[in-house]
Parts: sequence; structure tokens; C-alpha cells
Amino acid sequence: MLLLSGRDESDGGYRYAPDKWSAKEVLGHVCDTERIFAYRALRIARGDETPLAGFEQDDYVTNGPFAAAPMAEIIEDYIAVRRATLTLLRNLSEAAWGRRGVASNNEVSVRALAYMIAGHELHHRRILEDKYFGGR
Repeated sequence: MLLLSGRDESDGGYRYAPDKWSAKEVLGHVCDTERIFAYRALRIARGDETPLAGFEQDDYVTNGPFAAAPMAEIIEDYIAVRRATLTLLRNLSEAAWGRRGVASNNEVSVRALAYMIAGHELHHRRILEDKYFGGR
């Protein structure tokens, strides 16, 4: 996420309100969520019909290493996760894109999961632009 390139540690620790995640925690959340959604896409694309559990995003951030990790390391992780996701999606067959499964008690297609990954990242990019770094 180019928006975060060149940011220093104080930028990474910035919270626009006391009860909000830091910028590093937001980026860590984006990485965790992309991993989970990509895992769901992989399982469903491969024909696994096992219902997939949901996850509590706040627990993942609380128990994640983001606050203590250097900003550069979190950005590297984001790049690695995105590359892995793109490799997965580029190599899906046409049939795999239409497969459906259950995740978080909801029916979902592989195609929908790909859109969710992209939309989730865009959602948080806008929040970072508007609330974290827009006026700084």
C-alpha cells in the first residue's frame, strides 16, 4: 500500500481517536483478513464443502504483533500477502470461480471472495487516507 511507504514509526502508531486501531493495526488487520478470505477462496475453489468458521477481527488485532512490529515489516507482510493472493486468483480455473461454499454461516462464491478481498482493502485505504494521513 503505497500510502504507507515512507511513513515512520510515529505515523504507524497514530490513532485518530483513542478507541481506534493504530495505522499499523489497520494494515495488520487488512493482511489477516486477506489471508482468511484467500484461504476460504482456496478451500471453496478446490471443492471443499466444509462450512468455514467466522473470525472476530478485534481479537485478531488484539492478539496480533502489529503494535510492536516495525512499520516496514508490516508493509513487507502486506506486499507478500497480496502477491500470494494474486497468484492464487490468477491460477484458478473458470469452473473454480463459480464454486460456492459456506463461510461465516453465509453462502459465498469464490468470485465474491475475490471482490471482498479487493473491496476490504479499498475500504481501509480510504479510512487511512481520510482519517489517519489526510491532514497530517
